[in-house]
Amino acid sequence: MKIRDQEALDYHSKGRPGKLEVISSKPCITQRDLSLAYTPGVAVPCLRIHEAPEEAYRYTGRGNLVAVISNGTAVLGLGDIGALAGKPVMEGKGVLFKRFADLDVFDIEIDSHDPDEIIKACELLEPTFGGINLEDIKAPECFYIEEALKKKLSIPVFHDDQHGTAIISGAALLNALELVGKDIGEVRVVFSGAGASAVACANFYISLGVNPENLILCDSKGVVYKGRKEGMNPFKENLANDTDARSLADAMDGADVFVGLSRADVVSQDMVRSMAENPIIFAMANPDPEITYEDAKAARSDVIMATGRSDYPNQVNNVLGFPFIFRGALDVRATTINEEMKLAATKALAELAKEDVPDSVMNAYGVDSLHFGREYLIPKPFDHRVLIWEAAAVAQAAMDSGVAQHPVDIEEYKEELEKRLGKAQHVMRIIINRAKIAPKRLILPEGANRRILRAAQVIIDEGFAEPILLGNEERIRRRIDELELNLENVVIEEPTADKKRWKRYTEALFDLRHRKGITKADARLALRDPMAWGAMMLRLGDADALVGGISHHYPDTLRTFLKIIGPRPDLSIVASVFMMIVKDRVYFFADPTVNIDPSAEELADIALSSAEVAEHFHIEPRGAMLSFSNFGSVSHPEVTKVQKATELVRLRRPDLMIDGEMQADTAVEPSLIEEFYPFSNLKGRANVLVFPEIQSANVAFKLVQRLGAAEAIGPILTGMNLPVHLLQYGCEAKDVVNMAAIAVVDAQEADGVELPPMAELEEPEPMLVD
Repeated sequence: MKIRDQEALDYHSKGRPGKLEVISSKPCITQRDLSLAYTPGVAVPCLRIHEAPEEAYRYTGRGNLVAVISNGTAVLGLGDIGALAGKPVMEGKGVLFKRFADLDVFDIEIDSHDPDEIIKACELLEPTFGGINLEDIKAPECFYIEEALKKKLSIPVFHDDQHGTAIISGAALLNALELVGKDIGEVRVVFSGAGASAVACANFYISLGVNPENLILCDSKGVVYKGRKEGMNPFKENLANDTDARSLADAMDGADVFVGLSRADVVSQDMVRSMAENPIIFAMANPDPEITYEDAKAARSDVIMATGRSDYPNQVNNVLGFPFIFRGALDVRATTINEEMKLAATKALAELAKEDVPDSVMNAYGVDSLHFGREYLIPKPFDHRVLIWEAAAVAQAAMDSGVAQHPVDIEEYKEELEKRLGKAQHVMRIIINRAKIAPKRLILPEGANRRILRAAQVIIDEGFAEPILLGNEERIRRRIDELELNLENVVIEEPTADKKRWKRYTEALFDLRHRKGITKADARLALRDPMAWGAMMLRLGDADALVGGISHHYPDTLRTFLKIIGPRPDLSIVASVFMMIVKDRVYFFADPTVNIDPSAEELADIALSSAEVAEHFHIEPRGAMLSFSNFGSVSHPEVTKVQKATELVRLRRPDLMIDGEMQADTAVEPSLIEEFYPFSNLKGRANVLVFPEIQSANVAFKLVQRLGAAEAIGPILTGMNLPVHLLQYGCEAKDVVNMAAIAVVDAQEADGVELPPMAELEEPEPMLVD
């Protein structure tokens, strides 16, 4: 991807200069807040930390704070440009720490070429940070600095330029060797480059299993061989090979693996042709590799290629490493980042690459398909699962190797990591865990849809339902093979294939709809539609829940479900609710997708069923019947409708905290109620927002989602007689999984399964619902 100079300058200069800012994590609005944030209140935690230093992790941000420290002597490919000129890179590193692992960063640029001064500065700063990331410090000083700090400090120290590339490319190496069927202990590996990154990679590959006798290091003067005098240092000497090869071309003849961490165009097509069968080439010089992807592929069709560039497959990007390694290390308060933790990170990345890739990742990279193979050796940086897989693996390795001061339950820790991916995922993790208590039979009518199949894989892996895929079995099996999913034992039913059931379903549908203009022939024909067949399966008890509509028009799917399943007897209509998570607070928006202009009676039903959805999530509903009027301030038929609906709700559910009519800001800002409408029974911020008609609900839902960066879960269908939920046309596989889990919990509650409360959602932290 080519970036224009002016575009880069504008990015860094427009608005607030630079890329980082400090934001308070606590309120500082009132005089009392000020007294707590600073003097006199701040003295109390100071004394606690003085008495017990480990309390700093409780009362300060130290446990989530990383120092990015550099002296600017090896900045990117720019060389020694100085500490100040390197600052944009260090700020950029901070952006990546925050974006990918929710870690805070102070970048510190030290204006010194003396490694002992840098060591001393880090020693003096140790109390401030949970960990130190060394960045862009030239070799061999970087080796000396890191080793000294690891001995002197009791917090993790990690030189990303050394170890980051080693960890990420190590994962690519393991998977490439698996694909070509070669033993890591037998392959011949050649390195071009002998700087910090190359030396660290070579040593790490040996840790992974490469035989040191099969590894040759080359620098600008040729092969690093035993007995060479020119341009040597102890780190090169440690990797010197007893070989007759003297040039890079000599070393590459017959080699299985080439690793480039040097400069552009040092490898020719003839060198590639001289390599062994199925050669593995990691040409990672930036911005231009040792040999281009196109030239390597032209020289050998059997080559497996990785680079440091995003415009070619298999980008070895350090962002796959350092944020998640520090996340795992800091969360268990590791005293160091040791070899076991680095190996764990590599293996986690290698294994994740073999998993099905989420839609969100493919959308981010503009591709229709990604799966493990020669052009997908390692996960993509924007794969949100990397945080869970890698940080958890690092934390576990820290505990297993005895360097963790704060051990954690690894399964609970994975859930904590999931919270950092977004509150919606945290909410759904709780729902999925509840669904696992008593798995149900789940109908997925669009069985051949790629996203449905990927969702089915997740559902089976999570173990909360037994998916039943509807559709042509041959077509579904072929699609499963194309997607390389592990669904050999999944249940597949072809509608109408079982003639006895087809007859039974036809009779049942005819009995249900014969006074609605349907003939028996019509009923028989209608059941050829998998959506209708699935609805009848659910109605007659041949399954427990249904989720569908990903490839159908929403109103058409809803009509099918209404005809066969119908609304609950105690409600006049079916409605939809979106769970909206806005800045850690949960709201329920009703009804953005179903009822265009409900009457007062219908609006009351919508309010009641929406409150039940909140209760379903074990959140106490606080309802607001929304309007453009506040408690009679405007006289208009639309206002009268909302007033009447409010009265009906109170008559049917006098225990429910709900009031109206009121404007939206009155509903969500408690101080307005307290000051101007103290008579209202709504206490605190409303969390169930009932809109007067579909236009306002739909507009509000989409504006809040887009402009307010809200996370949305839904649409959750309310008022149906059985556990059935609609999918939005073209939604992602994760949305299917979410709605499937909600449908399973619906089915559990219908069966009277006793479920544990979702206490996490009732606490002010991390999820606010007040």
